[in-house]
Amino acid sequence: MDTRTDLAGQLFGVVGRFRRQLRRSTGGGFDRTGLTQSQTELLRLVGRRPDISVREAAAELGLAANTASTLVSRLTAENLLIRSVDGADRRVGRLRLTAAAQVVADRSRLARRAALDGALRALDDTQIEDLAKGLAVIGELTRILQEDQP
Repeated sequence: MDTRTDLAGQLFGVVGRFRRQLRRSTGGGFDRTGLTQSQTELLRLVGRRPDISVREAAAELGLAANTASTLVSRLTAENLLIRSVDGADRRVGRLRLTAAAQVVADRSRLARRAALDGALRALDDTQIEDLAKGLAVIGELTRILQEDQP
């Protein structure tokens, strides 16, 4: 097995454990509601970026337009998401969380940030520098993967 294959497996493992542990450490937010991972990710994105278009959300999450539209319809029906028509272009749908969903998103974001801030304080300066470099590489990997999408 070559180094790249080993790295791919390690990356999957580390990122997966990191996400699961962060959810466990912070009570989960939307994760405790029985929603799918895609639904949860869409809600978190809209919570961070109110008035994002459906198309922008699909691109950000790497979803096909019809998949994003299905998620939006389901979350709107569950009173978690509000879809409105863009004032300048009626073909564009804009997304916002309902008030109750925004409270969950805000609390979850604050809890995740607090947990991460505490964990980051336990790292030394060299580890922080290494993490920053690693995040830059993961950002580049993400860009490459997005370019490879049809």
